[in-house]
Amino acid sequence: MYYFCKTKKNILNKKILNLAIPNIITNITVPLLGMVDLAIVGHIGDEKHIGAIALGTMIFNLIYWNFGFLRMGTSGFTAQAYGANDTKECLKILVRGSAIAVSIATLLILLQSPVGWLSGKLIKGSEDTINLALSYFYIRIWAAPATLGLYVLKGWFIGMQNAKYPMIVAITLNVVNIIFSLIFAVVLKLGIRGVAMGTVLAQYSGLIIAIILWIKKYGYLRKDIEIKESLKFQEMKTFFKVNSDIFLRTLCLVAVFTFIPAISASMGDRILAVNTLLMQLFTLFSYIMDGFAYAGEALVGKYIGAKDNRSLQQSVKLLLRWGIIITIAFTLIYLFWGRNILSLLTNNREVINTAMEYIIWSLLVPICGFAAFLFDGIYIGATESKTMRNSMFIATAVFFILYFVLINTMGNNGLWIAFLFYLAFRGGLLWLMAPKKIKVS
Repeated sequence: MYYFCKTKKNILNKKILNLAIPNIITNITVPLLGMVDLAIVGHIGDEKHIGAIALGTMIFNLIYWNFGFLRMGTSGFTAQAYGANDTKECLKILVRGSAIAVSIATLLILLQSPVGWLSGKLIKGSEDTINLALSYFYIRIWAAPATLGLYVLKGWFIGMQNAKYPMIVAITLNVVNIIFSLIFAVVLKLGIRGVAMGTVLAQYSGLIIAIILWIKKYGYLRKDIEIKESLKFQEMKTFFKVNSDIFLRTLCLVAVFTFIPAISASMGDRILAVNTLLMQLFTLFSYIMDGFAYAGEALVGKYIGAKDNRSLQQSVKLLLRWGIIITIAFTLIYLFWGRNILSLLTNNREVINTAMEYIIWSLLVPICGFAAFLFDGIYIGATESKTMRNSMFIATAVFFILYFVLINTMGNNGLWIAFLFYLAFRGGLLWLMAPKKIKVS
């Protein structure tokens, strides 16, 4: 019996790593891409250019993160259909997600002028920084169809237990982005506008590669696609019911991550630049941890669909163990090499020195945040969206209450303390509120 359990655990660990490692490679390219963009403007411009990238990215976070359900909802539903060996349902989910993505992207392009105008009014910062951020926005918005389409395809591939294809797409996309951002921004001297152009070109390159890969592996299923059946009211209603909870949960997430750079901008260009750099450390950790969260989405959904409760429980426990290992590693990396990492992002000594005054908060981010990331993946795979929504409501309230209590006496330190409590509450509540099928002790 012991040998059987040990063998089963080894098999599950292998499955977790087979899914997590490609997803980590996929995810790590996202913060690296942001770091490259930041490094480009950090070396060709001043504090205003660093701040403008932060604000431009904030605008798109506000837009795109709200539609994260296109990936998360697609992943959870697809994984459960895959576990139940229901290929036709897998295809229906892909059609639903794609139809919604195209509709939203079209609307975003049509409304780009009012969205840009409103963003300019709401953002706090110097006039030059805001103008630079908006010039980035009005170019990058044209990538909306590709960006949202990739959300759906990535979620679908993960649900189908295929982490390799998102990795190939992400690597291709980011190589194209880096090359053309450098060409446009540095060689052609287009600055921050060139960075945006490189991003647009890269997003469409990624979408084309994703479609080619889908045709290569799943093209034989095209005959089974039923568009009318997929878009029936009752089918769409179920899809939207879960995704509306994810949307509200993501709205809270966006509120927090939009508030941080916005309030940082009100503290001056120096603090905005500092917090932008430190948030890159958070982003780097979060995307690596999300590699295991995505593995959780795939495996939890698969085992729920297959009604394999033993493998389900064991997978959750093993995922949390991996989370602890990654947390220890990142805490040590930031402790000993934090300054070195910041020096890769900018050569501005004054900004780096100021950032080191707040580096302690970056050391605590992995400890406070790892459970939140992993449980997000577990809950998505289980399509337990209501609990995700409710826990996020509470954690977000804690963040804003603490911020307004601490800001007058602790300034930027108060902002970071509120952020750490927000992360800790997310993970803690998801653990406490977990339904029996994914509960761990």
